[in-house]
Amino acid sequence: MVRNFFFILLLSITFPAFSQDDRRWRMNSDGSIEWFIGNHIPHDDHIEMSGKKISCVLRYGVASDSSFHASRSLVWPMLRTIPNNTHASLTRRFAQDAFEMVTVNYRPITAEKVTSISLNGILTVNSSVSNTLELTRQYFPSTDLPIYCEVYRIKNISGKKCVVEIPKSNSIYQTDPKMGTEGAYALQVNWYNGGSYQLQPNESVSFSLIYSGAKLNEQAPQIDANHEMTKRLTFVQQVWNNLVLETPDTVLNREFAFAKIRAAESIFETKGGPMHGPGGESYYAAIWANDQAEYIGPFFPFLGYDYGNKASLNAYQHFGKFMNPRYQPIPSSIIAEGTDIWNGAGDRGDGAMIAYGAARYALACGDQKQAAQLWSLIEWCLEYCKRKLNAAGVVSSDSDELEGRLPAGNANLSTSTLYYDALISAAYLGESIGKEKSQLKLYQTEAAKLKIAIEKYFGAKIDGFDTYKYYKENDTLRAWICVPLTMGIYDRSAETIRALFSSKLWTKDGLASIAGDKIFWDRSTLYALRGVLAAGETDQALRFLHYYSNRRLLGNHVPYPVEAFPEGNQRHLSAESGLYCRIFTEGLFGIRPTGLQSFDCTPRLPSIWSSMNLRKIHAFGHDFDIIVQRIEGKIKITISENGKKLIEQRISDGETLSVRF
Repeated sequence: MVRNFFFILLLSITFPAFSQDDRRWRMNSDGSIEWFIGNHIPHDDHIEMSGKKISCVLRYGVASDSSFHASRSLVWPMLRTIPNNTHASLTRRFAQDAFEMVTVNYRPITAEKVTSISLNGILTVNSSVSNTLELTRQYFPSTDLPIYCEVYRIKNISGKKCVVEIPKSNSIYQTDPKMGTEGAYALQVNWYNGGSYQLQPNESVSFSLIYSGAKLNEQAPQIDANHEMTKRLTFVQQVWNNLVLETPDTVLNREFAFAKIRAAESIFETKGGPMHGPGGESYYAAIWANDQAEYIGPFFPFLGYDYGNKASLNAYQHFGKFMNPRYQPIPSSIIAEGTDIWNGAGDRGDGAMIAYGAARYALACGDQKQAAQLWSLIEWCLEYCKRKLNAAGVVSSDSDELEGRLPAGNANLSTSTLYYDALISAAYLGESIGKEKSQLKLYQTEAAKLKIAIEKYFGAKIDGFDTYKYYKENDTLRAWICVPLTMGIYDRSAETIRALFSSKLWTKDGLASIAGDKIFWDRSTLYALRGVLAAGETDQALRFLHYYSNRRLLGNHVPYPVEAFPEGNQRHLSAESGLYCRIFTEGLFGIRPTGLQSFDCTPRLPSIWSSMNLRKIHAFGHDFDIIVQRIEGKIKITISENGKKLIEQRISDGETLSVRF
């Protein structure tokens, strides 16, 4: 209890106490979060949920009279529309509420008041109607079918018999054949378990609505919504039971658990193989060099989600098809199930993104065959970046991952630091698969030269901080000054961290993308928190990490990291959740792959914690736990596999333990 008091006190030094506006939801013991409605309404929110063949952006809310409303935007990524571009997934929005079609005692349901809403991979809404009915709605996508499900339940709590009439209905929408790559598509909304029911006191009846999409020559499947719910919850438990974070901060543990869901669910079964997609009603059946190659790819081996690993390998292999002897740039995005490309922003530094992500992915997978498969792509991308070095020795590019939304000059800090880490990772990987030592030595030499060039070219005093300019002409603080920290460059760490957490950049939603503007992209905040931990500013990072996690998990827009604002209105793009998880694997626990079966571990145990654990890590070809404890002024690290201790060693705070299986 005393330790918790000092933890709250430490947080309050930087941030005021959380108001109701900051903390709308609470955590339940079963792993869910729940919003008890109370009087703090009206309020609206949105969440994305995905399966292999469908995605849903559910917009829901509670009005000032406590009534519930929702609409669902349903996306079928493999039902392609014309023109078959990045955004050509068949998308429709439906606003019907099933209870509006139901009668109780021959009258419509009225005077409903929502009592609570909960999330555990399924959105559940509980309501009451005076002292007569309890109503429940549950919303979720199928894990592997092109269907979206809603399950409704009515319970009689009146003490008297009541008659419930539920429609039997089958609505079919046929799309314009001129607008589909394969002609018309059929969308169906089917009611299941319709009929007339006489409910005795405390009896209940359930029914479901199933939204499905198919090509005209395909037969819509018969669906058991409860079976689909079981599949969805089984998937959530599978994700929650792997890569388990255990810290004294329950908010971090819970947000980590939720982020794993969003990171893993958004993989679509396309004709081009499994493709992890950002989502957001825009980005499906396609891959990007930043979201998929750089952000999420290096994370999946740790999660132990086989479908995620397959999607990552598939993404790298798709990019690999565009290697060429003239070293023309690899496209930024491969779209339309792998049949086309998008390259509208030119070279964004994609070669550096791919080399960095593929090398880290291959190392963490610990698979000799996959590493050999990816080596030629990594090697090609490194050579491409080398050929793009300007006279100052940093990598030139047309833009960066923001694709011209903000200035990036002719050479930006992000691309060069990604290339720096890619060179180091490639040297580790090449050694593991027996590549020529002279080539690997060259990579190490190039990395050392690049580090010096980054300091000379980008090192600068901006707004009073001895940090980095993002590009040559840059004179305003940018959020991406954090990237060197995540790549192991700490020459300007103290001033960079001071700038990141200053009032010029830090806002109530994390880092502003550029000082003095309301624009924010969570990806830079997530990189920054990881980098600050890696740099050893653990207690300061923890304060901001807890604040950010509390806002995303329990605030007004829950439960995942978001993409951006105002663009996209804080969409739950999937790869950002992978970046959140990497704050812990690479930042807090300091895991840096050094071989197919080896890694460096530099744990950053906060001063107010006595221990932290990361269990069921599936990486480097093993399934292992890392237990970190503070004992007699030292940091004790225990690494075990299947209950057997492999390593038990005490190190000083900030020291690195080299682990080799």
